[in-house]
Amino acid sequence: MGLNPQSVRSFARRWLLPLGLPFALAAPAWAQEPIRIGSFLSVTGPASFLGDPEQKTLEMQVDKINAEGGVLGRKLQLTVYDDAGDAEKARTFAKRLLEQDKVDVIVGGSTTGTTMAAVPLAEAAGVPFISLAGAVVIVEPVKKWVFKTPHTDRMACDKIFVDMKARGFTKAALISGSGGFDKSMRGECLKVAPNHGVQIVADETYGAADTDMTAQLTKIKGSGAQAVLNAGFGQGPAIVTRNHKQVGVNLPLYQSHGVASKEYIKLSGDAAEGVRLPAAALLVADLLPAGDPQKPVVTGYRNAYEGKFKSDVSTFGGHALDGLMIAVDAIKAAGGTDRAKVRDAIEATKGYVGTGGVVNMSATDHMGLDLSAFRMLEVKGGNWSLVK
Repeated sequence: MGLNPQSVRSFARRWLLPLGLPFALAAPAWAQEPIRIGSFLSVTGPASFLGDPEQKTLEMQVDKINAEGGVLGRKLQLTVYDDAGDAEKARTFAKRLLEQDKVDVIVGGSTTGTTMAAVPLAEAAGVPFISLAGAVVIVEPVKKWVFKTPHTDRMACDKIFVDMKARGFTKAALISGSGGFDKSMRGECLKVAPNHGVQIVADETYGAADTDMTAQLTKIKGSGAQAVLNAGFGQGPAIVTRNHKQVGVNLPLYQSHGVASKEYIKLSGDAAEGVRLPAAALLVADLLPAGDPQKPVVTGYRNAYEGKFKSDVSTFGGHALDGLMIAVDAIKAAGGTDRAKVRDAIEATKGYVGTGGVVNMSATDHMGLDLSAFRMLEVKGGNWSLVK
């Protein structure tokens, strides 16, 4: 004959507690189950400038949440694998998270390539997946279980071309790398340039292992362009920046949000002076007006991160913070970890103020940011400044 919960509690109070034995049977088993957060990140390798701050941020925030009592009375359990920027490794780790670790949600995917390798698996498994990568292909067309926190490459193109036009530039040269993000942003910039009355008069590319882009920049110098846009991330943009100065390309240089960290300025040296790029408010937290809704969020995160790790904050860690907190808020709204309910709650996110902007998702928008979430920055005196 089975015992009902009330009988179990009565038995425990009568016989176990007097003996000093743990009252383990009194609590429902599910109350002890952790909420499993899975992640695969490019912690090492060429994209480590993305994955390293992302991992640190996730660990820091999970520790903070757990110290404050967890979520719905349950601890968060974070499992992170390092894919080193390799798409095949990312696929393997995503499969492990889904099939062996039985995660409730995935917050990860540092690059577009690693993210897209995992998308079919998350979709097939029916597990919410919040990517930290930039390309628009991640969320367009909309995929039921896939979301993202960073601004898209298309948004970056739009923001840059708006700034170019405001400065009177109507002819631009493109130079881009060979990675997934680079190719995607190049394609998006080619698509939207006509919408802004900008003509692309040169379109040069470089390989992932290239260490000198002077040949491409020499062609650009003679193309009649009024400004140069580098669609890329990683080491490539820093090389382009240095070569841009060495070749004497006396044209304004724009970079993507894929290099929105102090590391880019350090790698580029004084050649970065005057470079403009769109980025999240996080990089200019102190320059935001007092009434900006993002100011307390970005200053709080920056102070916590830099205080703990003694290194500069980057927008990439911010994307991880936003991804985790959107997932946590969705789990709270869903009242648990039922995957379908959590997915629906993520999609219903409205008014979430994060490091990347104010997020308003919908069934047709699995990112939830508009162009106002981007700030145009310029490197001045070896630091970021806010373009008015």
